[in-house]
Amino acid sequence: MTPSLPPRRRTRAAAALAGLAVAATLTGCSSDVGSSGEQGFVSGAGIITTLPAAEREAPGEVSGTTIDGEPLALSDYAGQVVVVNVWGSWCGPCRGEAPMLADAARDLAAKDVAFLGIDSRDPDRAQARAFVRTFDIPYPSIYDQQGRTLLAFRGTLVPNAIPSTVIIDREGRVAASVQGPITRTTLYDLVEEVQGGEAS
Repeated sequence: MTPSLPPRRRTRAAAALAGLAVAATLTGCSSDVGSSGEQGFVSGAGIITTLPAAEREAPGEVSGTTIDGEPLALSDYAGQVVVVNVWGSWCGPCRGEAPMLADAARDLAAKDVAFLGIDSRDPDRAQARAFVRTFDIPYPSIYDQQGRTLLAFRGTLVPNAIPSTVIIDREGRVAASVQGPITRTTLYDLVEEVQGGEAS
């Protein structure tokens, strides 16, 4: 008999299968050994996991300086639903989802949804800033060259693929994650569930 998933987590199998199909068409972020930023990371398969409200936990301190050198922390967005996207300028799938995320950030701002990026493993800030300019990203990103900021998610849904997206609820708790590229439909569905307190 196939064991069931633990009760505190539910993975959407259909969406994961769709994500696998999408990921198969993209270049995995760990496949190019010659790119210094990519080492040690894998491209996710679009696996979506949500947590029921009663089982959500807050991450540790998610903070640092932005790619422009300004201090920034997840706690700055207290009381809002926050979409945290982990990306790198060296990552092909990150470039693929960036225009959608930029549009969604502008659109969802009217619904009190904030966006926060975590730029992971870029060798220098200049490459990260060029990425932001190219895709007209309207939200700030913490510069995380060593990947240490991601350690704050230990004990909950860890964004351990590049790209990954984590949804934080209004109480500062991790509510959902997508390992790998995220689609507009999935993003909007997850935000709506979290805003309505219905993720399970």
